[in-house]
Amino acid sequence: MPDGTTVVRKRGESGQAAAEAAGLNWLADAGAVPVPRVLGAEDRELVVEYLPPAGPDAAAARRFGAGLARLHAAGAPAFGAPPPGGASEAWIGRAPMRNSPSPDWPDWYAEHRVLRYARRARDAGDLTADECAEVEAACTVLADVAGPPVEPARLHGDLWSGNVLWSRGPAGRGGPGDGRGRVEAWLIDPAAHGGHPETDLAMLALFGCPHLDAVLAGYQAVNPLAPGWPDRVGLHQLFPLLVHVALFGQGYAAGALSAARSVRRLADGIP
Repeated sequence: MPDGTTVVRKRGESGQAAAEAAGLNWLADAGAVPVPRVLGAEDRELVVEYLPPAGPDAAAARRFGAGLARLHAAGAPAFGAPPPGGASEAWIGRAPMRNSPSPDWPDWYAEHRVLRYARRARDAGDLTADECAEVEAACTVLADVAGPPVEPARLHGDLWSGNVLWSRGPAGRGGPGDGRGRVEAWLIDPAAHGGHPETDLAMLALFGCPHLDAVLAGYQAVNPLAPGWPDRVGLHQLFPLLVHVALFGQGYAAGALSAARSVRRLADGIP
């Protein structure tokens, strides 16, 4: 930048920058977990402040979990609700993602977060018709296995570990970063929307998050999860795994099918 501030510039599809900027601002408004400031958003380019990376530690992870619980509690108008100013046709990574508000989580999750990507993968040849039918069968029992009803949470929406950036804070906030602040977990690259809080946590577990036990302990200290939540991890991982099948092909199909089968086993009462 002309003032010497170091920034990150991201280029994407048309409308992607505006959607991500709306998500970042919505997450930041909760004041719960640090988020880089949006410095500019045009049709295809997003500019945010740069966060020098640092190593994660357990204390920061516990603070992150507590902050994530407060972020979720900040709420959303409905399941599938986009951030204020955000578009209904948004993105998760490079995949289109529809934000279509609904009062009912199981039906919304099935239609807009599972079946859409399963059928896209089937049509591309990355899931067979029989495999897609297994996913569809899992969706028929979602209401039976979803656990107690929850209010719509304010989700990051794409909370795999790569979208948690451990940093001592950005340069340029009142002067150059001196590296003396404590490490915190910052949220980047959201696909923000209203959803089920267990979805963000399941995504954190999917590809491994540093000090995940500390993150969960911090979360539970602020907002205890409903009984049985560990059994529902596969249910919530079904969505991101199918997105990966749709984006990257058959290599993720086995994981998606395993998640779908875990839903059916849960409905049948099988551990």
